[in-house]
Amino acid sequence: MDAGFVLAALASGALIGLVLGVVGGGGSILAVPLLVYAVGMGPPHAAIGTAAVAVALNALAGLAGHARAGTVKWRCAAVFAVAGMIGAALGAELGKSVDGQRLLLGFGLLMIGIGLSTLRKSKREAAPDVRLTRESAKVLISRLVPIGLGVGLAAGFFGIGGGFLIVPGLMLATRMPMQFAVGTSLIVVTALGLTTAVSYAVSGLVDWPATGLLVVGGAAGSLAGIALARKLAAQKNRLSKAFAAMVSVVGAAIVYVNA
Repeated sequence: MDAGFVLAALASGALIGLVLGVVGGGGSILAVPLLVYAVGMGPPHAAIGTAAVAVALNALAGLAGHARAGTVKWRCAAVFAVAGMIGAALGAELGKSVDGQRLLLGFGLLMIGIGLSTLRKSKREAAPDVRLTRESAKVLISRLVPIGLGVGLAAGFFGIGGGFLIVPGLMLATRMPMQFAVGTSLIVVTALGLTTAVSYAVSGLVDWPATGLLVVGGAAGSLAGIALARKLAAQKNRLSKAFAAMVSVVGAAIVYVNA
């Protein structure tokens, strides 16, 4: 590894961690474009496998803080994660069979769709006390399973942790508030990331040195992001929208390059 590769991987990891710390999600969707276009990792499939490992480890590290804050709905996360892991395993196998350029084109389109959908303001009333119990199981499981399966398919196919998909998916299925969806999503991000990572690692499509650099950079970026988020707490909604707009723009650029 040359110095340029090391610095680019560390900086990319730091940016991903910073975004996760400030916005509470979405950093993983930047991982593949950063690895391909900033770090210079050649095969898109290797970038996807590497990103999946790094994202899973960063999400696992961030889960502890949310657990201490009590913003994790464990039972909802478990159901969503199991359905998502099945989808991620299927999606990863399908993604490896698709041409790399077409995969990046689809990834760009997904980024545009996610960014635009995030800019839309939800009109549904939040349910902060939602819990998966015997009484609520029939309704919640009927929503959590299909949404989790769909999110898992996308996450496995494109090699993303899926935070930008999981958070709105959890909110759609359960009406839990954003702060609970963000904390709960980290369990699912970890599960889906590891499922995708194992599939790609078995196929030899993970760059382990680059993964280590991303994790190190991500840890530093997360600390800075959490500190910055406290100072900008009142602007969190604007920051989320600004990031969503940026995701759409980056997605449009990827579509343009690979069309």
